[in-house]
Amino acid sequence: MEPPGNDVVAFESAEKIILRWDSTASEDAREKMIFAGDRYEIERYLQAVDEIQRSMEFATLSDDQNKANSAIQIAMARLEDEFRNILIAHTTPMEAESLTDSCPLPEEDYEDDSPLTKDLEHQESNSSCSYRPTNSIREIDLMPSDAIYDLRCIAERMILAGYLRECIQVYGSVRKSAVDSSFRKLGIEKLSIGDIQRLEWEILETKIRRWIRAAKVCVRILFASEKKLCEQIFEGLGTGTDDACFMETIKGPAIQLFNFAEAISISRRSPEKLFKILDLHDALSDLLVDIEIVFDSKSSESIRVQAVEILSRLAEAARGILSEFENAVLREPSKVPVPGGTIHPLTRYVMNYISLISDYKQTMSELIVSKPSTGSRYSSDPNTPDMDFAELESQTPLALHLIWIAVILQFNLEGKSKCYRDTSLTHIFMMNNVHYIVQKIKGSPELREMVGDDCLRKLTGKFRQAATNYQRSTWVNVLHCLRDEGLHVKGSFSSGVSKSALRERFKTFNAMFEEVHRTQSTWLIPDTQLREELRISVSEKLIPAYRSFLGRFRSHIESGRHPENYIKYSGEDIETAVLDFFEGYQVSQHIRRRSE
Repeated sequence: MEPPGNDVVAFESAEKIILRWDSTASEDAREKMIFAGDRYEIERYLQAVDEIQRSMEFATLSDDQNKANSAIQIAMARLEDEFRNILIAHTTPMEAESLTDSCPLPEEDYEDDSPLTKDLEHQESNSSCSYRPTNSIREIDLMPSDAIYDLRCIAERMILAGYLRECIQVYGSVRKSAVDSSFRKLGIEKLSIGDIQRLEWEILETKIRRWIRAAKVCVRILFASEKKLCEQIFEGLGTGTDDACFMETIKGPAIQLFNFAEAISISRRSPEKLFKILDLHDALSDLLVDIEIVFDSKSSESIRVQAVEILSRLAEAARGILSEFENAVLREPSKVPVPGGTIHPLTRYVMNYISLISDYKQTMSELIVSKPSTGSRYSSDPNTPDMDFAELESQTPLALHLIWIAVILQFNLEGKSKCYRDTSLTHIFMMNNVHYIVQKIKGSPELREMVGDDCLRKLTGKFRQAATNYQRSTWVNVLHCLRDEGLHVKGSFSSGVSKSALRERFKTFNAMFEEVHRTQSTWLIPDTQLREELRISVSEKLIPAYRSFLGRFRSHIESGRHPENYIKYSGEDIETAVLDFFEGYQVSQHIRRRSE
């Protein structure tokens, strides 16, 4: 059936409008854009396209169909150019001021002081913000409403004419370029997983901090706003069209963003990486709900799955690093004694490390769900300490790991203490190091809570026992010189005291005390309070004993020849000399005497 005559007129009128704007045939058409002109001309062109599309439904003759197809191809080429031009014209860099004034981010997201993040977190001054009530998503209107209306008008006609793929490709290429520009402002580099894994860890630490801030902005603002723009232009124009355009724009950048975290999650494990891995885990875990909202469609499922898998690998990496750290502490091989029996670098490193772990208590408690691999399985291994967890059943798995680390650290230190030739210095070394462990636990409320008072009491008892052992090994023989046994002579008409034995006793005491003073003044107890307590304990035993001995036998020596060769020191001299102990440096070869 032939179309009515007026339809033919309408078609010819519409065709004339389409051909007038054919950029391949007209210089004027090439230089001007329809949608940059007045509204009347825009509506005329859109109506002409609608008429051509309507005419195609009724055309039965091949000649009519060819004319309609030719007109619609010219119109679609023109609309594609117009679509691209509108997108480019209204794709502008994000500015800082607008979002600061009208749509502030949650405080946690607005802590970066770099302009890179701030630029991305804001939209141009003439835009407005819309809020979703869920989570931390902040959508920005990326284009003015009149531009969105024009884009939707064009998209509707292109899709109806069967040009969906072309429409999606144009949209994706322009908007992806805008997202890439935003990525550059955020400092997100185009690095492969291999590139990332080859970087030095010190460089990666900086990049991880930047990534965490950038990821929040990307998911909660950039990607969310791009999704909103797709919905504004394409929603209802075909099944999944808005989502197809969103994925055309975002899929590449999203993969680029998450590849960084993935590279870290599968990188070689080492103790220094734990805390940045935990930071990444916390950040990604915090973003997961937002990721599920922004990437909620079937076509974006791969992004959601990637995020979940990365989170799982980061958790596994954290568990693996903790296990490897425990083994490293146990097996740390250095056997060179630290000078003066001071705190070993391993002790400082390990205790600072587990103090940091306690700062991540919440995250680590979620990740660590099993107790350390020890107990009966190692019971026959002389290189591993025994530990019965039965008495610690009330402790969390994380607490058990921290206690276990303290136990294996002591075990390792006991091995290192055997490198000292002087038994007394062995005890000083253990006292210093276990005392440091106790102080680090006490200094961290989280660590103290996890380790528990019972464990802390046992550790305190150990360093106090080491102090007692030191006093026994050093001072028992010295104090033995100040006993009365062996000095009295039976059956003699003299005073009953053997002057030769007494002289020998004073000489022995002087020699032993001088050697202790010479040696132990070079030993170091870095904790001021512990050092003073041990000096007081030594003085309380030594000074009264020496003064008593001196009081009982001074007259016997002074009545003979050269008494100064035997009574070299007063009680005050000995008391002063004790103050030189454990200072960690060589004092004068001679003990200072009040009389000098």
